[in-house]
Amino acid sequence: MDIIKTLAQELQIKPGQAQAAVSLIDEGNTIPFIARYRKEATGSLDDEVLRQLYDRLNYLRNLDEKKQQAMSNIEEQGKLTEELKAQIEAAQTLVVVEDLYRPFRPKRRTRATAAKEKGLEPFANLILLQNTKKPLEEEAQAFLNPENGVSTIQEALTGASDIIAEAISDEADYRIRIRDMTTKNGMIASSAKNPQETSVYEMYYAFTERISKIAGHRVLALNRGESEKILTVKIEAPQDDIIRYLEKQVIVKKNPHTTPFLQAAAIDSYQRLIAPAIEREVRNSLTEMAQDGAIHVFGKNLEQLLMQPPIVNQVVLGWDPAFRTGCKISVVDPTGKVLDTTVIYPTAPQNKIDESKSIIKHLIEKYHVTLISLGNGTASRESENIIVDFLKELDTPVQYVIVNEAGASVYSASKLATEEFPNFDVGQRSAVSMARRLQDPLAELVKIDPKSIGVGQYQHDMNQKKLSQALAGVVEGCVNKVGVDLNTASASLLEYISGISKTVAKNIVTYRESNGQFTSRPQLLKVPKLGPKAYEQCAGFTRILNGKNPFDATAVHPESYDAASQLLTKLGYAPQDITTGGLKGISRKITDYRGLAQELGIGEITLRDIVKELEKPARDPREDMPKPILRSDVLEIKDLTPGMVLKGTVRNVIDFGVFVDIGVHQDGLVHISQICDRFIKHPLDAVSVGDIVDVKVLSVDIEKKRIQLTMRGI
Repeated sequence: MDIIKTLAQELQIKPGQAQAAVSLIDEGNTIPFIARYRKEATGSLDDEVLRQLYDRLNYLRNLDEKKQQAMSNIEEQGKLTEELKAQIEAAQTLVVVEDLYRPFRPKRRTRATAAKEKGLEPFANLILLQNTKKPLEEEAQAFLNPENGVSTIQEALTGASDIIAEAISDEADYRIRIRDMTTKNGMIASSAKNPQETSVYEMYYAFTERISKIAGHRVLALNRGESEKILTVKIEAPQDDIIRYLEKQVIVKKNPHTTPFLQAAAIDSYQRLIAPAIEREVRNSLTEMAQDGAIHVFGKNLEQLLMQPPIVNQVVLGWDPAFRTGCKISVVDPTGKVLDTTVIYPTAPQNKIDESKSIIKHLIEKYHVTLISLGNGTASRESENIIVDFLKELDTPVQYVIVNEAGASVYSASKLATEEFPNFDVGQRSAVSMARRLQDPLAELVKIDPKSIGVGQYQHDMNQKKLSQALAGVVEGCVNKVGVDLNTASASLLEYISGISKTVAKNIVTYRESNGQFTSRPQLLKVPKLGPKAYEQCAGFTRILNGKNPFDATAVHPESYDAASQLLTKLGYAPQDITTGGLKGISRKITDYRGLAQELGIGEITLRDIVKELEKPARDPREDMPKPILRSDVLEIKDLTPGMVLKGTVRNVIDFGVFVDIGVHQDGLVHISQICDRFIKHPLDAVSVGDIVDVKVLSVDIEKKRIQLTMRGI
């Protein structure tokens, strides 16, 4: 297989782009580095395409390896024909390679191998020739051998049938065709083990859908219902069509003696050997596609969540709500430093509302708090009512935001949180996390296992290795798009920077603590275990503000410093102009990018990137994202009425719709059919996590705490 050609066709890129990307990956370059600093080589492939290329490259190389192993094993048996070799080399999937290798794979003892040991293979071959003029019972006489365990005619016929059934089952072309027929025309069906039992799977108690049409979230729901022993799930293949197909392939001559026998053998082969295997393969394939789809959605949601804009220059009060144990409060300054922590008991059973208000007012006045970040967990609604009450009593304007606290408890109890706040209990750590999530969502959320952040669907049913790798790639992409301040970034943030491992991230922090702040990027080479290759990969994504070299505060890579300096000199500027913001509009001074790039000895794409960066040094891409909704009044589910139009924040996107926070304790659901007037295949085609949207209330079920919303016709 020509892997480069295949990658180019699948990803709809040029072979030269695919070759360049593969070469760069093989040289040990990371995806963010290739996407940002090797655009010249790859023709500006972005990180999403590069990650797809990386995944497919690994799959295709693994496929190639499996092909070589299969051909080598078959050749050792002396059975590798040119035709079979060509079939294996042309195989596009691992499943097809397995089909072709199946007849040559060392088998565990089967009914067919037992029959062959009894000397019945010649009898089976005689039947397959379909030339006999005698009844098979007469032909069987010649193969009776009591010493070998063939004492009766029926034993001989049964043994021959077992051999023929296995031979049919081992035929790769048959399996490929049957799998295709099952996938295209088969149904997936489910039923309840106990129809009287109520559960979340009731819509699947008597469910059938075409395999070719079923949505990924339904596949995952069926799998979970089956694993919880509530549902029975099966594949209903077009059996009559499949049997007719097999008979047509196996029965090549009209022979009254062999035709009925071969018909029965074909049915036995399908029902006993082929169908169970095909059902497993189809279910596995459906699950894999559903998981890949869900992982893609999870990744997109996570990216939007991580790229939420930070709320800067505000003193934030973090509020982790609870009942019996009290609400944990923390105050953090604009840099995230903890100024104070306490516990208040405004909720049941203590209900110390006045005392709690007094404490909060004191903290607000003492530290000039301008924003309250309230977690959306237990007692959030009760806490919100209290917050709204005392905000009305304040002389200074203070607003609040309800933040999703998914993953906060995981972080609070983690080793990382213990190291960060050794003297805090888990509640205090959680309150700090609530506040910091507003100030810099990316820096805070990287401390949490992405699977625990709460923007996925069926994440616990996934292939955990594949999910973790995909989500780690998303976090890595986000961190490198934003860049990190080398003198303030935590080890948790640094470990996602291109080329930096967990160990090296800790070493950077240790070096910083021992030697003071970094004053230049080349100082990174003094950090233990950070060599020239790692420096090349990471340098451009780090930032040093007020360092020795103004370029260190930008995304310009050190390898381009000379060219960037020459550019500034040519345009009549100095590097010091970077920090004063005096380079705005320099792009308008360049009339011939191609000629100037040649003069500077760099590529035109690189030159354009340098100019763009110098005009807006270290620009934060999160600035373009919608800002969170700041609130000063409370809304409850009983206040909602159909037709009411509200502004909300998209909290989660799943296959069948989106959940929107409209300021009440429960998020409302906008079904995919209610997102927009045009047809969309997936909600992600129209909305993303963090989007601020206008919604209209369709219906409210207070008892079940369900809110149906629409985004259409507003």
